[in-house]
Amino acid sequence: MYGTELTQIYELVHEGRGKDYGAEAEEITRRIRARLPGARTLLDVACGTGAHLRAFATRFEEVEGVELSEAMCAVARRRLPGVALHRADMRDFRLGRTFHAVTCMFGSIGYARTPQELTATLRCFAAHLAPGGVAAVDPWWFPETYLDGYVSGDTMTVDGRTVSRVSHSTREGTASVMRVHYLVADAALGVRHFSESHRISLFSREQYEEAFSRAGFAVEYVPRLHAGRGLFLGVRKSGRAG
Repeated sequence: MYGTELTQIYELVHEGRGKDYGAEAEEITRRIRARLPGARTLLDVACGTGAHLRAFATRFEEVEGVELSEAMCAVARRRLPGVALHRADMRDFRLGRTFHAVTCMFGSIGYARTPQELTATLRCFAAHLAPGGVAAVDPWWFPETYLDGYVSGDTMTVDGRTVSRVSHSTREGTASVMRVHYLVADAALGVRHFSESHRISLFSREQYEEAFSRAGFAVEYVPRLHAGRGLFLGVRKSGRAG
């Protein structure tokens, strides 16, 4: 679970590492409308601080978000007044309406812990899509593309605040465990340190595709996007999921 300390620097860190939320939203929008030209409404699941959702809001007539972390939700609410943001678990939520598109970005789908939870999550997405609606899912790494023992380090300074981020990721069974340490320095608070740990499942491409199929989607995989993780696009079929 992402905590309050990270929300204050989350986008500074990832934009400093080269993430372009607007460009990613534009690419996803293009691919959604290639499959559903009239798509006007979008639900972003695991929307975090709302960076992708803000970009989607300029491309769709109506957007909403789902996020489990209250700290992340609080930032997104301040950023997106008037946008409905729901604090809920992506594996089991009920909003009482459907959308033309559901997105799940930045590898967040990997927080599903088992193939059964992955299927349940995608069924939940399908339940919030009109027939023909599109689910766009940015996956976590596959077992064969994941680098066990991977170390990453970055330092960036923006508006008088310097942040250093160092991470180490190891494989534990069918999941990756990423331990991240942060040093944050600014004139008002000096230097402070905090750390977080994230367990993210290493599902195979075949497991993703099977889960999409069980959830009632026709699925395709687009390689190379999102730093090499790729993108799954599922079009909801008519009828109920299997």
